[in-house]
Amino acid sequence: MLKIKITGLAALGMFAAGSLVRAQTPAKVPDHPTFAKDVAPILQKSCQNCHRPGNIAPMSLLTYKDARPWARSIKQQVALRNMPPWFMDRNIGIRSFKDDVSLTDAQIATITAWVDAGAPEGNASDLPPARQFEDLDQWHIGKPDLIVSMPVEYMVKPASSDWWGNFVADSGLMEDRYISAVETKPSSSAGRRVVHHAVTSISYEDGSSAAGTLNEYAVGKYGDIYPEGSGKLIKAGAKIRFNMHYHAVGEVIGDRTSVAFVFYPRGYVPKHVIQTVLSPNNDDLDIPAGADNVRSDAYFKLDRPARLTGYQPHMHNRGKAQCLEAIYPNMTVEQLNCVNRYNFGWQIAYSYADDVTPLLPAGTILHTTTWHDNSAANPFNPDPRNWVGFGNRTTDDMSRAWLNFYYLSDEEFQVETAARRAKAASLRSQASGAR
Repeated sequence: MLKIKITGLAALGMFAAGSLVRAQTPAKVPDHPTFAKDVAPILQKSCQNCHRPGNIAPMSLLTYKDARPWARSIKQQVALRNMPPWFMDRNIGIRSFKDDVSLTDAQIATITAWVDAGAPEGNASDLPPARQFEDLDQWHIGKPDLIVSMPVEYMVKPASSDWWGNFVADSGLMEDRYISAVETKPSSSAGRRVVHHAVTSISYEDGSSAAGTLNEYAVGKYGDIYPEGSGKLIKAGAKIRFNMHYHAVGEVIGDRTSVAFVFYPRGYVPKHVIQTVLSPNNDDLDIPAGADNVRSDAYFKLDRPARLTGYQPHMHNRGKAQCLEAIYPNMTVEQLNCVNRYNFGWQIAYSYADDVTPLLPAGTILHTTTWHDNSAANPFNPDPRNWVGFGNRTTDDMSRAWLNFYYLSDEEFQVETAARRAKAASLRSQASGAR
């Protein structure tokens, strides 16, 4: 009999209403919240990176004058957890991630109370120092050691069908180097408007691709900085493959997407090699016209012990939700995560905090369960009258997951799992003693 260990997974009905009813601890809210003292720090941390002049958000939220006209809209969007974009279910599985921009219950309650009180400005002396931002054209991974661009600029016509194509560029690398970070991005702010996504990978003259996929650019997704002591090898003479998806926006725009690398010091060999796979993968989609909660399942087996460092679901406009679980060799099942309100407009890579990354024994099967909504109730649905299957066009759909992981030796796995158990036991003991 299959023994199932579930850490918070609800039935399929959890998706039917579009959200979960959660039991929450009452949030502490300031008695008289003001923009200067209470709201501005929240916006700085989680909103202003996008909501500033020249970036992707439709309006700036840098100042009170900027934010005040949008107060009611801000309240609505944060209360619905549509903004900031972070769609990982907070009550299921692993809950600690790097670069988590989501708001706490207390922060949402503070913004709500501020708006309900008339959105007062408060005292200018209470404002935190203005946040300093990097230039929009700078790399998120730091100063690159190597930048490789597409060999030619691609011109996107004002009106045309979506276009997919591959470009191959020489890296110019004369020696083998290990990568500690990698980032792919369009050539300009205009380029960002026409690049739907760009996937970069490594290949060699002999046809091999030892490092496989490097990185993906998409809205909401930036570079990958690998955990300390892990990386990827790029060999001398490597070629970079740019798999591009362009779409027209009503004007002629050129793009020459690039990929940037940060290297470990010469001679340094990281202990672990990062694997990036687009799997589990389900290319046999069958989504009937007008149907909701259409389920598909896919599986990926780990042949050695591994540490899973990141997870990103990938669907298109009809994508609704995806859950990731681990089926262990002893046939127990553990729910790792659920993205319960998938949004195709935000391709978010969820990187686990170092102390909670899943440690998975050899033989573990990573299982994704995906749901699509092809009904008229889906506001992003291009046409609910059509049957939908797998395809690269945005009007088609997908059921995929990006997984970042690295393999461990049997000894490493035993040591790390023992340390994780000891830490958990210590925390339980501390909690018990505090009662």
